Amino acid sequence: MAQAKPSQAKDNRKRILLVDDHAVVRFGIAQLINQQSDLMVCGEEEDAANALSAIGKLKPDLVIADISLKDSSGLELMRNIKAQYSGLPVLVVSAHDETIYAEIAFRAGALGYLMKGDALDQVVSAIRRVLSRNVYVSNALGARMLQQQIHGHIHLEESPVKGLSDRELEVFQLIGQWKRTKEIAGELHLSIKTVEYYREQIKQKLDLKSAVELTQRATDWVQRANPV
Repeated sequence: MAQAKPSQAKDNRKRILLVDDHAVVRFGIAQLINQQSDLMVCGEEEDAANALSAIGKLKPDLVIADISLKDSSGLELMRNIKAQYSGLPVLVVSAHDETIYAEIAFRAGALGYLMKGDALDQVVSAIRRVLSRNVYVSNALGARMLQQQIHGHIHLEESPVKGLSDRELEVFQLIGQWKRTKEIAGELHLSIKTVEYYREQIKQKLDLKSAVELTQRATDWVQRANPV
């Protein structure tokens, strides 16, 4: 039997799609991935809509995504991936505080969570773990999760968002970025009436009396929770 020519040989490397709105971050992660003999970056996108389109065209084995994307939400992207490509694993690489966002990302469909400050040292290990369909978290977060299993709770710094739902948290974050109701509705693909409902729910849960207090609290939280 004739052997396949080298150019016709099947490429068995695992294909990874990078979704991040910072080109420098994508470049750094791509450099690490492409140095591995069994991994390759098959595409890069900076927003959720193009990422979903790329998944259909490129058929990646793994998606690496940030929480915040250009004009869109990484959480919404994860929900759509979970709904449309249920077998496709997602690794979050984000600057957002893992103690706040990791659980939310896992509920949205992610299988791993890595802070950007740790990415260069740990991203390859995280990729391999998630590709094997195992959950990846940092050692610190893993210890907290273990404490939760043993003691039934995790002692974290008090956060004003602990009682918010995933969608309420997204609205709260956008309020903290000084987005208007119409802008939030467009970004999250919700009606203005629905966003107004979420605003009222957030005010009630956080015991805030006015829109000004809501904006001040959200702005302060965004500045503390989201370092970049």
